[in-house]
Amino acid sequence: MNVTVPLVLVFGALVFIAWRYLGLRWWHALICLLFGFLLAATTLAPDIRAVLSAALSWITGH
Repeated sequence: MNVTVPLVLVFGALVFIAWRYLGLRWWHALICLLFGFLLAATTLAPDIRAVLSAALSWITGH
């Protein structure tokens, strides 16, 4: 699965909205970022990538 710039921008906008309006603290975002990096190094990474790819394909209709 190739992560495109628009997808990264959408998630960036969601993080900004969560920070601005939902009270997300900077350390919450840092913990989530570190968790994502650590999760990407596990054996679950290919399964997570497959689920995300299937969900994006379903949403976009491809």
